[in-house]
Amino acid sequence: MEKRNWGTVVLAVLLILFGLMWLATQIFPDLNFVENLEFDWPWIVIGVGVLLLVIGLLTRQPDMAVPAFIVGGIGCLLYYQNSTGDWGSWAYAWALIPGFAGLGTIVSGLLKGNSSRQVREGMTMIVVSAILFVIFGSFLGGLDLLGPYWPVLLILAGLWVLFSGILRRRKQE
Repeated sequence: MEKRNWGTVVLAVLLILFGLMWLATQIFPDLNFVENLEFDWPWIVIGVGVLLLVIGLLTRQPDMAVPAFIVGGIGCLLYYQNSTGDWGSWAYAWALIPGFAGLGTIVSGLLKGNSSRQVREGMTMIVVSAILFVIFGSFLGGLDLLGPYWPVLLILAGLWVLFSGILRRRKQE
């Protein structure tokens, strides 16, 4: 990527992050920090994630997006838990961390220009993360999306692993 485009990328990513933050406060009013005008400690963790991303963009190291999204995502989880007092959700919320790494992988790939492979890998990480989140959340009682039928996700995950392995072997032959 050309040097002059990096400033545009930094601005675009910051706009997207702030837009996502404001959208989250619209969808989940309990997360609206502007009404309280408090500075909660999880914002420090989120800020470190944003700082890592900006440093990576300014130094032209797109791979810094991966740790930036992991740290920022954990900060968002901590902000949710701190705002709602739902600290028990950490029993299954950790399963979202591979999804944060997947988002960082996608952004890194887009910045590098070899996006098709890294977007595919990032999307795989996000799907696995979402499946783990729903499985553990349902099993540990934090989520009631599927009721008693949450083991169906285990079956689907097993089928996905089985068939993706078979397809991978066929491609290599």
